[in-house]
Amino acid sequence: MNAYLLPTMKELILGGARSGKSALAQQRAGQSGLAVTYIATAQVLDKEMADRIALHRQARPAGWRLVEEPLALAQTLQANAAADRCLLVDCLTLWLSNLLAAGGERLRYEKQALLETLPILPGYLILVSNEVGQGIVPVNPLARRFRDEAGWLHQALARCCERVTLTVAGLPLTLKDIST
Repeated sequence: MNAYLLPTMKELILGGARSGKSALAQQRAGQSGLAVTYIATAQVLDKEMADRIALHRQARPAGWRLVEEPLALAQTLQANAAADRCLLVDCLTLWLSNLLAAGGERLRYEKQALLETLPILPGYLILVSNEVGQGIVPVNPLARRFRDEAGWLHQALARCCERVTLTVAGLPLTLKDIST
């Protein structure tokens, strides 16, 4: 494992659409020297999403293990985390969208479960998410709720993570790094 990584480390990588966040996350996972499990939160709901998922699959190394989980993220992390493993979750905003679509109390429950699970997970965890709060206030109430939920989730995760990186135009900007 690289010397710059703590034995147990959580990293949040944020960025806009096509900012390079997934590529950075994959690069860091590959450089970790650990076995990598890629946890995908996307669901194939239409052809365009199927095409996006196919491109992501092609970009990943063949030796990485894949787990697809659109809702029960904390449970999936607990089942797959190990001291000698890197878990890469891509992406939290899709997970959040899935939970909003599920309705009811599922969002509150799963978000709380994730925040309680993070501190006890062994190994290296990379969380990828879209930064959506830099635009105008959406007109649609559901879009406003999504933006607010994403912002609150990112703030809570940033407090839990040793490293937080923002990607812009393919360039990583370190916002927090207590791993060195």
